[in-house]
Amino acid sequence: MKSITIKGSERESVGKVATKALRNAGAVPCVLYGGNQTVHFSADEKAFKNLVYTPNAHTVAIELGKTTYNAVLQDIQVHPVSDKILHIDFFQLFDDKEITMEVPVKITGVSPGVLLGGVLRLNTRKLKVRALPKNLPDFVEANISELEMGNKLYVTKLVADNYKLLHPENTVVAQVRISRAAMKAAQEAAKAAKAPAKGKKK
Repeated sequence: MKSITIKGSERESVGKVATKALRNAGAVPCVLYGGNQTVHFSADEKAFKNLVYTPNAHTVAIELGKTTYNAVLQDIQVHPVSDKILHIDFFQLFDDKEITMEVPVKITGVSPGVLLGGVLRLNTRKLKVRALPKNLPDFVEANISELEMGNKLYVTKLVADNYKLLHPENTVVAQVRISRAAMKAAQEAAKAAKAPAKGKKK
């Protein structure tokens, strides 16, 4: 999985006054959990642009002076009106410990059902996976090559190499729904097929 580097500074004071001052200065207060001790730090809000405002999943290299921590974003608080980042929680990564995180679904292949006029619906845009940090995928591939009209692609059909998918077996990842146009065309074809038969009875 691709990594993003964020350079920050450790926080000496974590009180409300200090936190407010950080935000007013354009910085985001952050906390790093999962290690031997909790680390409080801050970084410029612009540094999180490629981490937060993207559909892609990344690990994070947090540089605090001469020390670098590998982590993943665990939780984020955003202002309900301005969308300004208020606080971010990170979880520290270790090479020998599995981690759980959500990664995007990438559709591959061409569905026969879509070629016949069906509409592809992506039911699940992200899937929760568990793996060692080195095995975390950039995305989970969902091949729709066998999806006919009305078919569903379940999570059990996905190939998971070196990582586990943490979802119930009946989780639908994608499906091909019958479009109104295709349904109308099928109805008209059915009527046309019946018309000659009626004519013969008369």
